[in-house]
Amino acid sequence: MSFGFTLEATDGAARAGTLDLPAGRVQTPAFMPVGTLGAVRGLHPAEVERTGAQIILGNTYHLHLRPGEDVISGLGGLHRFTTWSKPMLTDSGGFQVFSLEALRKITEEGVDFVSHVDGGARFLSPEKAMEIQWALGADIAMAFDHVVPGQASHELAKEGMERTLRWLPANGYTELVDSSGRWRVGSWLQHLVLPVTSLVIVQASVLTRYVRSAFVEVTSE
Repeated sequence: MSFGFTLEATDGAARAGTLDLPAGRVQTPAFMPVGTLGAVRGLHPAEVERTGAQIILGNTYHLHLRPGEDVISGLGGLHRFTTWSKPMLTDSGGFQVFSLEALRKITEEGVDFVSHVDGGARFLSPEKAMEIQWALGADIAMAFDHVVPGQASHELAKEGMERTLRWLPANGYTELVDSSGRWRVGSWLQHLVLPVTSLVIVQASVLTRYVRSAFVEVTSE
């Protein structure tokens, strides 16, 4: 089964739908427990399932540090590694651009990190983030983004939004930029490598005008 979305109902601006993913279906809107290292702390996967969770989140950066995507891939991917049989989403590592601010340096090519585990140097680019996520084998891989704090200034929020958009081609969307440089993401699903589906992130902190601007950019034909 590949990626699909069916809109089931609307009520004003609210929507309910169904996500079809390789590992199963997710009814939206959905609560997604965070399993940073592939597991929700303190709970067995069967216990997580009994809560009604349909999908859980793993973190690309932390899984890259330990045990590493090669280990997880060699053991059959995240689902077999974690024994969670339902859908999984991997965050791109963009959140660590925010949360590990004291241990990172942003460049146009990506982000240099100092590992909080062993002090080693790690570099995460849009391309590398996607490669790691494909190796991990989650159902949904997120595009690498520049996350800024909720209290960010307008200048920083705009910088995060624009860099996230500039990074989209390196996340695998190169063929979706037209000759004028405008984003063409309305039909991007057909270009993606399955069974992993990649989703774009709209990044602009809590500043509505930048969120709307980013949304227009990534959905314009």
